[in-house]
Amino acid sequence: MMQNVSINRLVKPLVQELIDKNSALRVEVGEFSNGAKFIDAGIGCTGGLEAGRVIGEICMGGLGTITLYHATAVSDWPLSLHVHSSNPVLACLASQYAGWSLSHEEFHALGSGPGRAIARKESLFDDLGYEDTCDSATFVLEVDRAPPVALIDRIAETCKLVPEALTFILTPTRSIAGTVQIVSRVLEVAMHKVHVLGFPLDDIMDGSASAPLSPPAPDFAKAMERTNTTILFAGRVHLFVRGDDASAEKLAKELPSSSSADYGKPFAGILEDCGYDFFKIDPMLFSPAWVAVTSVESGRTFQGGQLAPDLLADSFS
Repeated sequence: MMQNVSINRLVKPLVQELIDKNSALRVEVGEFSNGAKFIDAGIGCTGGLEAGRVIGEICMGGLGTITLYHATAVSDWPLSLHVHSSNPVLACLASQYAGWSLSHEEFHALGSGPGRAIARKESLFDDLGYEDTCDSATFVLEVDRAPPVALIDRIAETCKLVPEALTFILTPTRSIAGTVQIVSRVLEVAMHKVHVLGFPLDDIMDGSASAPLSPPAPDFAKAMERTNTTILFAGRVHLFVRGDDASAEKLAKELPSSSSADYGKPFAGILEDCGYDFFKIDPMLFSPAWVAVTSVESGRTFQGGQLAPDLLADSFS
């Protein structure tokens, strides 16, 4: 793990870009009563594709690139998203993963972004062996309303920073920017499952991923269904790993979402059956639809999984 890298320091130029270009990117910048900053990308403003792309790179701690492009990988849906990181473990697990459960009274959210690596409230950081130190912390919340000031004060205390040093980027699921930053997690869901499967994280050298960019939906449940469907049934990931061929081949077989018994079922139905409680869904489902794993030592590439374009078409219609 790259202990000499501060992901909160790396994202400062990206956060400043959102602030400096707020009008062009259709985001709103402001402060809470305690001095903490917020960037609204879709609650009280329009936001857009480029705002979501920059926010996605902030989510990755400045260690990933996100590109929007047109492709024909999925029939009748041209717009796709590509993600790449040469430090996917740090970018995806130490920063992008929404792993910090935040709540105060009736407000609940999962915190993602590089600020998690300063707070280190998750056992995941014990496995990663990474801790960030910086004079500022940035968090991304997938919410449709601002967090209460009391919660922000508690987060600042946990990070041992003053509230003025914190920045919260707010991206509703139903917004265009929110859609982009969620779909840009296509590599992150793969890295999380790699960790769950017990594959050595130090053997992950490089990673790239792509997925169709789902259309936004004004209804939260539908927006959540669409963004997950595009990753689980049309997301593609390519990992470059160290180790023997048998381990690479095993990872290619176990990593795709098709390893779950729920694969192939419409995600809307899966959500409804579990009462919209993500923790009740088979964790093996949360991964890209198709993967390629290349062993850098032998040069061999192993593939696994399959795409389900019909499910994507049903979700987007």
